[in-house]
Amino acid sequence: MRFQVFLSLKLAVVGGKEVLPPHLPPLVLWLRIRKASSPSSAVSEKVRTRLEELDDLEEGSQRELLNLSQQDYVNRIEELNQSLKEAWGGLVYDRIWSMCHILLPSLWHFLKLISSLMWFSESFSADDVNDTAKETCLNWFFKIASIRELVPRLYVEAALLKCNRFLTNSGIQETLQRLTAMIRGIGDPLVAVYTRAYLCRVGMEVAPHLKDSLNKNFFDLLASFRQIHGESVQNQLAQQRVEIPIYLTLYSPAIHWILQCVAYRAPEVLLTEMMDRCKKLGNNALLLNSVMWAFRAEFVAMRATDFIGMIKDCDEAGFPKHLLFASLGRSLSCADPPESERLSILNEAWKVVTKVRSPRDYINCAEIWVEFTCRHFTKREVNTVLADIIKHMTPDRAFEDAYPQLQSVIKKILPHFHDFSVLFSMEKFLPFLDMFQKDSVRVEVCKSIMEVFIKHQQEATRDPVILNALLHICKTMHDSVNALTLDDEKRSLSLLINGFIRMVSFGRDFEQQLSFCVEARATFCNLEPVIIHLIHTVNQLAMETRCVMKGNHSRKTAAFVRACAAYSFITIPSLTSIFSRLNLYLLSGQVALANQCLSQADAFLKAAVSLLPEVPRTISIEGKQRSSEPFLLDFINNFLSTLLVVPDHPEQGVLYLVRGLLNMVQDYTWEDNSDAKIRVYISALPLLAAMSQESYLYTIPKVDSNETLYGGDPKFIAEINKLCETLIAQVLDHLKGLGRDEGVRRQGSLAFSLFGCLLAHGDLRNNKLNQLAVNLWNLSHKHGFCDTRTSVRTLEYIKHQAQQADLSHLSDMTARLSLQSRA
Repeated sequence: MRFQVFLSLKLAVVGGKEVLPPHLPPLVLWLRIRKASSPSSAVSEKVRTRLEELDDLEEGSQRELLNLSQQDYVNRIEELNQSLKEAWGGLVYDRIWSMCHILLPSLWHFLKLISSLMWFSESFSADDVNDTAKETCLNWFFKIASIRELVPRLYVEAALLKCNRFLTNSGIQETLQRLTAMIRGIGDPLVAVYTRAYLCRVGMEVAPHLKDSLNKNFFDLLASFRQIHGESVQNQLAQQRVEIPIYLTLYSPAIHWILQCVAYRAPEVLLTEMMDRCKKLGNNALLLNSVMWAFRAEFVAMRATDFIGMIKDCDEAGFPKHLLFASLGRSLSCADPPESERLSILNEAWKVVTKVRSPRDYINCAEIWVEFTCRHFTKREVNTVLADIIKHMTPDRAFEDAYPQLQSVIKKILPHFHDFSVLFSMEKFLPFLDMFQKDSVRVEVCKSIMEVFIKHQQEATRDPVILNALLHICKTMHDSVNALTLDDEKRSLSLLINGFIRMVSFGRDFEQQLSFCVEARATFCNLEPVIIHLIHTVNQLAMETRCVMKGNHSRKTAAFVRACAAYSFITIPSLTSIFSRLNLYLLSGQVALANQCLSQADAFLKAAVSLLPEVPRTISIEGKQRSSEPFLLDFINNFLSTLLVVPDHPEQGVLYLVRGLLNMVQDYTWEDNSDAKIRVYISALPLLAAMSQESYLYTIPKVDSNETLYGGDPKFIAEINKLCETLIAQVLDHLKGLGRDEGVRRQGSLAFSLFGCLLAHGDLRNNKLNQLAVNLWNLSHKHGFCDTRTSVRTLEYIKHQAQQADLSHLSDMTARLSLQSRA
C-alpha cells in the first residue's frame, strides 16, 4: 500500500492533533487511550509513576522518529503497530479464553499444547463461557467505552472485536453494525476511509461471512465523498500545499481494500449497482478506478464501453483520465470485451493515452494497452502503437528512464507474433529496439527475442527480412562480449546464436548457404562455440551436396566441396581449444575424403599430426585442471581408424601418415610413469594388421585405399611387418622396465593388452609369435593382478576357436596357458 506518501504528508488531523495511518491501531492512539481513561484527581502514586513512564516513552518515541528516513519511519510504525496488534487483539482474547477453563488447569495446559490446531477455540459459543470470563470481557468493553475521543475508541474496540464472542452469539454482528455507524462521526474523510478499511479488515478476519457490514461501510464511504470538496478539507490542502490529484491518490489503498472485500465472490449484478452509484455521484473518478481494480476482469470487460462513457464524464482535474484507462486496460489484458466493441475501445483509449504529456505517465499507460492491441489486432495497429511510443519517448531521451516499461512492451508483443516475417515487417519494430541504448538492457531484449524465435520457429527459413533482422540482433549480443564476460554468459549467447544458425537454410542453393556461413564467421568471431558450430555446419553442407548429387561428382560440385574444405581449413586455426582443433581437423579430413577430395583430406590429417606436439599435459574442464592424456588417446584411436582408408600420397613414402603419427607420439612429452605411449603402439598394431589384408574391412566409395594401390605388393607387406616388429619391440622394452614392485600392476595390464592384440590380429601359426603370446599371458598373470573372470572367458574363447580346423594350432597354445592367483 502507498502509506509512505500518507505518512510524509501528515494530512489527517483530529482534534487539532496529527493522527498516524489508522490501518492498524498505532502507538499514539494507545497513549491517548491511557490519558483519557485516567482521571488525574483520583490517581495513586503508583499510577502517577506509570503515567510518567508512559509520557517518557511517548516523548522518546517521538525523538527516535525525528531522524529517520521516510522508509525507516514507515518500518518503525509498522513494528509498533504489529506489537499493539498482538497486545490488544491476541493477548486479551487469549487471556479471557483461558479464564473459561480456570477450573480445569490440566485441561488448559493440554489445550495450550495443541493450540496450533485451533479447533477447540474456534468452536465454542457464548453459552459455554463461564461468568468470570464474561465479567472480565465486559470490564474491558466498559473501559473502552470510557474513552472520550472517537477515533481511539473505535480502533481499540475494533481490535477487540473477536472478544464479543464471549458475551453473545450475535455480538460480533451487532458490534460491526454499531462501529460502522460510529465512523460517520469522524470529520476528516481521509481518516474515516482508513478507519473503515481497518474495520473491514478485522471483520473479514473474524467473521468473513458477515458481508452486510462491508456493503454498509462502502456505501457510507460513497456518501462521505462530498466532504472532500468541502471548505474544511480544501483549507487543509491549501495550508499543506497539496494538490487535489495527489490527495485523492491517498484514498486508493483503502478504497481498493474495501472494494476487494465487497467484490470477493460477488455476483455480477453487484458491479452494475456500483456503476449506478458512481453515476449518481457524478462519475467519481476515484471510486470508478477502484471499482475496475476490485471486480473480476470478465465483469469489467463485458462493460468496457460503459466504463469508457463514464470515464469521459469524469472530472479531469480530480483524477487523471489516463489512470482510469490504465485500470481499464489491466482488466482487458486479462479478459476479452465483445468483439464488435474492440476497435472503438482501442480508439477511445488511445485518444486519451497519446495526449499524456509526461513521458513516465504515458509509458506506464501505453505499456498496458499494448497487450490489448496485440491480442485483438494486426501488425498495422501494433506498428501504430510502436510509432506513437517512439514519438513520445525519444525527445530528451526519455526512454532512458523507462527501460523496464519498454522491455515489458517487447515481452507482450513477442508471444503474439510467432511468425517473425510478420514481426520484422513492422516498420517501427527495429527502430523501437534502437531505443534500448544501455548495453545490458539491449542484450537482455535481444536474448528474449532469440529465445522466442528458437522456441517457436518450426521450419528453417531463408526469408531475407528475418535473416537481416536476426543477424543484427545476434551481432548485438555478440558485440557485448568482452574480457570480463563470464563463461556461462558466453555459453548462453552461443546457444542462442547457434539456434539461429541452425534454422537458416537456403535449400539446394549450397553456395548461398556457404556465403551465409562466411558472413556469420566474420560476425561472431569472438564466440568460439559459434565458430565450431559453423565448421560443423559447413562439413554437413559438403556431405549434403554429395548426397544430393547422388554420386554425380561434377566439377561444380567438386569445386564447392573444395570451397567448404578451404572454409574449415582457414577457420580451424582461430580456435583456442586444441582438442576442438584436433577433432575438427579429423572430421574435416573425413568429410573431404568422403567427397574424393584427397589433397584436402591429406592437408587436414597432416595438420592434425603436426598439432599433436602442442597438446598440453593438462587442460581446464569446468574450471578444473585435468590430465589431457585420456582425451589425447581417444583422439589418436579415432585417427588410427581413419588412416585405414587413407591412400598414401604418391610423392610421400609408404605409410607416411602412420609413421608421422607414431613419430609424434614418440617425441611427445608424456606424463611421468605414463603408459600412454605404449598403449598407442598397441593400438597401432590392429591398424597395421588390417592394412596387410587383401581386402580391407571398410572403404570409401570411389576412393582407392592402399589395398588397391599396392595390390598386396610384398614390399608393402614387408614394410608393415617391419613396423609391427619395431612397435612390439618398444612395448617389450617398456614391459621389462616395469618389473619393479611399483610397476608390476601396470606391467600385467599392458602384457594382457598386447596378448589380446596378438590373439585377435596375429598369425599365431608363427612359432615365435605363438611363444611371445604365451609369454605375455604368463607375464600378465605372474603377480595375480589380472582379472580372473576376464582371463577365464579369454581362455574359453581360445579353446572354442581351437576346435576349428584352420585354428588347430591354438590347442597346443592353450595347454601352455595357466591361471595364476596372487599369493
